[in-house]
Amino acid sequence: MTLTRARPPKARLGVNIDHVATIRNARGGVHPDPAKAAAVAHAAGADGITIHLREDRRHIRDADLAAVRSATSLPINLEMATTDEMLAIALAYKPHAACLVPERREERTTEGGLDVARLHDQVEPFVRKLRDGGSRVSLFIEPSKVQIAVAEAMGAPVVELHTGKYVELVFAGDKRGADDELKRLEEAAAYGHERGIEIHVGHGLTYDTVHAVAAIPEVRELNIGHFIMGEALFVGLEAAVKRMRQEIDIARGHG
Repeated sequence: MTLTRARPPKARLGVNIDHVATIRNARGGVHPDPAKAAAVAHAAGADGITIHLREDRRHIRDADLAAVRSATSLPINLEMATTDEMLAIALAYKPHAACLVPERREERTTEGGLDVARLHDQVEPFVRKLRDGGSRVSLFIEPSKVQIAVAEAMGAPVVELHTGKYVELVFAGDKRGADDELKRLEEAAAYGHERGIEIHVGHGLTYDTVHAVAAIPEVRELNIGHFIMGEALFVGLEAAVKRMRQEIDIARGHG
């Protein structure tokens, strides 16, 4: 008798709409509208909307928070730095989820995971206060057992594993390096899941790189933005979201 491995449940797709606002802000004015992008992503099969309100407001702005909420009933995942200003905004806004991320003004985008082991004393109060405020807290971290263990000790119910290094290695043609990094992701996901932490992944994922990551059975959510918005320039946002939704489902055995 041949034993077949049970396919993992469908994974959620969170669509990050930040770069719709990036294009808007490049010229000023109100177009294109991030709130409209949220509504289109919802209709196309997204399970959540991710927005990152940065200190310098380089893309999403304060007024977008209410506009996005009005445009869709999907849960909103607010990415935020560990600053008093962002904490006050998040506690007032009460997003479904708050994802704590590293943030440096000089970077183009988030360039790595939050080092919660080194920054425990800084990060832990944010986890506690956001949870008390009713948001599901996640920590954007490297795929490391040490980082996951500290996240668990802080009481974070969710971690989002940084997939950027894996994607870079794939596109650099470094198969051995990519395989090693994928193994790190798999081991970190299993380790976190064993400890009751919900596993999310994100950063840099494309149609070509999402399959191996989405196939990790412990992964429950993938947050993808930049690539989807880039593809939308050629095929439209609805088609780009639908295609990413399809690729994830295929990887999970639901295609």
